[in-house]
Amino acid sequence: MIVFRSVLFNALFYLNLIAQMIVMTPAYFLLPRKKAYVIAKNWARSNHWLFDKVVGTTFEIQGLENIPADGRYIFAPKHQSFWDAYALLPWLDDPFYILKRELTWIPLFGWYLKKQRMVPVDRSARGKVMAAVMQRTKDEMNSGRQLIIYPEGTRRPPGAPPEYKYGIARLYRDLQVPVVPVVMHPGLFWPRRKFIRYPGHFKVRILPAIGPGMDPDAFLAHLVEVMETASDRLLVETAGANPNLPLPPTAEQRLAELKAHAAA
Repeated sequence: MIVFRSVLFNALFYLNLIAQMIVMTPAYFLLPRKKAYVIAKNWARSNHWLFDKVVGTTFEIQGLENIPADGRYIFAPKHQSFWDAYALLPWLDDPFYILKRELTWIPLFGWYLKKQRMVPVDRSARGKVMAAVMQRTKDEMNSGRQLIIYPEGTRRPPGAPPEYKYGIARLYRDLQVPVVPVVMHPGLFWPRRKFIRYPGHFKVRILPAIGPGMDPDAFLAHLVEVMETASDRLLVETAGANPNLPLPPTAEQRLAELKAHAAA
């Protein structure tokens, strides 16, 4: 039944994406940029409905009160699956990403990204090109937007050893805005590079913002400690609340380490 529901969900997920991009494209490009964002946010909501009704997976968000009232901040979530690439858009006012430029070359999808003024970057670039990317990022941030960036840079399986990149420390230093850490384990239900989807319930936990002004190295060390401590706690909670959920090896190993540490 899980395999059947997974196949059905994946088919409906991509059909939903294609249908919405075709049907809503005229409205999307006629509306002002920020109003057009409602279309992408409603697409995210429709995916949540599909995940619930087809697979049987639900989630809740804790800590929304930790989002700064001033719209200028860096939103820094854990990244485990494609789910967290879009899932939290409805709860953010006007977010943007720094993303690889190749995504903007995709027909239609790339046009959607350009409409929302995402910041493309050539990952092999240096010098003036990167300076231009930083200036674009500052300009978007100064207009009251929120930068979404994954501190580990790429998707990591639940429970995997942390591999935080220094890039977020540079952004924290240069942008001088709060960083909002976010921990969650959607990768237990929507594993990366697999078509299978598992039913259950998980939490997205938004942690208190880290204010600007820290030394970048001290900030990064603090961010890692805060996020990994909260992530471990949430992993234990999620596994306990979903006893029939098959865990990936990284999660099983991390849970065993935490159990041994608690018993010591």
